Amino acid sequence: MADTFNKKALQQKRAKKKQDKLEKREERKVNNDKGKSLEEMTVYLDEFGNFTDVPPEQQKRKKINSKDILLGATPITEQKEHTGVLSLFFADKAYGFITEDETRETIFVHSNKMLEPITEKDKVSYEKEKTPKGFAAVNVRKIK
Repeated sequence: MADTFNKKALQQKRAKKKQDKLEKREERKVNNDKGKSLEEMTVYLDEFGNFTDVPPEQQKRKKINSKDILLGATPITEQKEHTGVLSLFFADKAYGFITEDETRETIFVHSNKMLEPITEKDKVSYEKEKTPKGFAAVNVRKIK
């Protein structure tokens, strides 16, 4: 009995599929990953976040001198005495504002914090004090 062209094509296709399966099976036997030890399967991260096979104990590390490490922020050295000009002063309300010489900021001042009587446009020296509403001038003295 004669096989048709279609039957021969199907038989060849099945034979090729069977051959491919056998080749894959042989390849899996040769490249078997199962049964590896835990050390062979373990991957580590180095200090830069890259994968490596070397455990962290055996990696090269930089020596850091503990005295080179700075803890906390460096303290800001602020000068005690500031100078400025009393730009506004309301005598009836007993407060005013000093314009600072260096930063041109205005700083609140109350007459209770003045060591001597001062009028508008006088050059003064003072110390800054932090308040909930900002800075205020204390120990205000007139510069002659």
